[in-house]
Order: sequence, then C-alpha cells, then structure tokens
Amino acid sequence: MVAAAAGEACRTGPGHARSGPLHHRTGLKKTELRPHLKKCWTIPPRANAQFAARMEDVLAVYARPHDPARPVVCMDEKPYQLLDHVRAPLPATPGRDRREDSEYVRHGTCSIFCWVEPLRGWRRVDARPRRTKIDWADQVRHLLTVDYPDAETVVLVMDNLNTHGIGSLYEAFEPQEAFALAQRLEIHHTPKHGSWLNIAEIELSALTRQCLDRRISDLDTLNTELSAWQNTTNTSQRQVNWQFTTHDARIKLRHLYPTN
Repeated sequence: MVAAAAGEACRTGPGHARSGPLHHRTGLKKTELRPHLKKCWTIPPRANAQFAARMEDVLAVYARPHDPARPVVCMDEKPYQLLDHVRAPLPATPGRDRREDSEYVRHGTCSIFCWVEPLRGWRRVDARPRRTKIDWADQVRHLLTVDYPDAETVVLVMDNLNTHGIGSLYEAFEPQEAFALAQRLEIHHTPKHGSWLNIAEIELSALTRQCLDRRISDLDTLNTELSAWQNTTNTSQRQVNWQFTTHDARIKLRHLYPTN
C-alpha cells in the first residue's frame, strides 16, 4: 500500500506515463486508499485483569431477571453545545430541501443525563447547565425518590467518572440524607475503555440521531425536545434485549483476559 501511494506521487505531470517498475507494481485502485478518512473506536487493553473483572461484573448484572424491587438502571451523560442560527433557515418547498446558513452562534454548553431501565423499557433524559458532583447527586436523588420511590435497591450501572460516586452525595446533602440514599444504591462501574457495556450510552446514541440532529439554541427548548423523545420512547416501551454473555466474552474476547 505504501509503495502504491509512492507510485502515485512519482508521476512526472499530466499526460506523462509512469516509469516501468511503478506501472507494473500493483493493480491497487486509487479509491482503495482513503487517507482523508478515519474511523474511531474504543480499543480495550489486551490481557487486562481489571477490564475482564469489571466486564464480567456488568455482564452478570445484565443477566439478572427483571425485579421491580431491585431494578437494573444504566446511566450515562454527554456534553451538548447549544447553537442558534445567524439567519433564519429557508423552509423546504416542493422539489427543494430546507436550507440553512452554515454560520451559527454559540450559546454555551450543557450536559445531558440519560437513565435507562433496559428490561422495563423506561428512560429519563434531562439537560443541565453543568455536570458537577452536585448535579449528579441531584439526579440520583430524583431517581430514588421520584422514579423509584418503592424500590428496595436500585442497581446502577455507569462509567467510573470522577463525579459518579457516593462521595458526591455527601458533597450535595446532609450526612443523614446522603447515607440514606447511598444505602439504596448498588453501583457497578463499567471498565475503562468499555463504554460499549453501558446500555445508557447506546440510548444516548439513538437519542442523538433521532432528536439532536439540528441546532437547538437554549436549555428550555432542549429539555422540551428531550421530554418529547422520552415520552414517545417510553410509550412504546422499547426494551433492550442484551444478549452478549460472560460465556461469549470468554470466547470472543479471550485476548482481553490475562494468560497464565
């Protein structure tokens, strides 16, 4: 591939033939090399015991049967940039798509919190100006006192962000309340480089495609749009049928496990 690319660069100019060795070197087509494109993905570490342990812990949680007294809820968050139009878009007309100016105005950023109970087919999404420990703690209190007031324990799956911990509850509330909330949580962290194990991240991806593929200028409008998506999705009770098991991981991802 490198030789072919070099061959392309060795042309002497328009209309000039390539030298003999380069001309016969390979049948590689020009379009088979696309240096202007790239793909990004999360690459988990090889032979990492900590990754394997946390992965199997989360997979075991996903294998549990539905239990209203101990619901499994996944949580994730993402930053979102609030943008406005410089000029009003031109609406679509027969035979012509909607048009909008490429120039835009920034109105700051916010954070979208997403909570999902996969087996129930329930979601809650909420945008906040920031993503501090206090914001996360407020979201957890809402989860336990409003979303699941009757649950004995909420089994919470999320990544290991610095704000995602019991200490955040003590930052936000008096010790008695923080302790009471913490006692109703069973926390399981996904491994570093293992965000694909968080079902809430998958839901955020769907939300982005279905709801956030346009400019939204302010937090109130964003939360109105999120609420509409949430209500529509919850009405359909679209459940998540997670099928990847610990057995699958030990076979298909055996390179992630330490070798003796």
